[in-house]
Amino acid sequence: MAAISNESDGDVLALAAAVEADSEHPSARAIVAAARNRGLTVPAATGFRSLTGRGVTALVDGTEAAVGGPNLIEAEGLNMPPELQGETRVWVERGASVLHVIRAGRVIGALSLEDEVREESRQAVSALQNRGISVAMITGDAQQVADAVAQELGIDEVFAQVLPQDKDKKVGELQSRGQKVAMVGDGVNDSPALARAEVGIAIGAGTDVAMESAGVVLAGNDPRAVLSMVDLSRASYRKMIQNLIWATGYNVIAVPLAAGVLAFAGVTISPAVAAILMSVSTIVVALNAQLLRRIKLDPADIR
Repeated sequence: MAAISNESDGDVLALAAAVEADSEHPSARAIVAAARNRGLTVPAATGFRSLTGRGVTALVDGTEAAVGGPNLIEAEGLNMPPELQGETRVWVERGASVLHVIRAGRVIGALSLEDEVREESRQAVSALQNRGISVAMITGDAQQVADAVAQELGIDEVFAQVLPQDKDKKVGELQSRGQKVAMVGDGVNDSPALARAEVGIAIGAGTDVAMESAGVVLAGNDPRAVLSMVDLSRASYRKMIQNLIWATGYNVIAVPLAAGVLAFAGVTISPAVAAILMSVSTIVVALNAQLLRRIKLDPADIR
């Protein structure tokens, strides 16, 4: 955290927490939690508004205040105080997200937020790539932040600083290259992209809108569950092909024999036997499908 010379770090954090108090964004919850952990008095805010893709704003003690990233600074035409530029540059270079705290049209401080990459995410990306699936990331974070996370996870392609309304356009861009896209998301802003993708996968712990827009809803928030879905889908497809070949083979062989196609060679079967064989084929198909139960779908077992 950094503040201009005539402001204290505590005042900047308390103001940011006041503005973010009514937001459900993970960054907002982290800011509010940080203020509470420091024992700061967070003033009441009114008139909360979310500025899509830029940040949030509210009235604190009758003065307009806002918290947001680079897009907010650019949209408001504000200048970064020189005393903050050096420190925020260091934050960005190490891959942190920077949120600026604004009061009465002036930037009075900045906050650094860094995502802790979950081991489950690292495993999920690696397992997807091992299965020949390319992984791309679409995020509203700054390019440096996105690049740092992508490098740590080994992600193949990054779309950074993407406004919420443009996420589905990035999905369309991938599709225009002839790629089939499975989109994983959990927020309201992900809904159009989930709907556009060939397969929309919503995180079960996400918003209702995201789940309604997706074709698949994961039960929890473990990203490795995507691998379980992929493995089950591929196994189901293999079983469909196997059962189709098996059932077709019975019909191609048994029906002509019952009709007497090879009677001249002394090869015949009675219609009753052919009917029994067709029933047996149904049983075999059903038993083969039951083998899907042997697939391990626990995300913790995914490799």
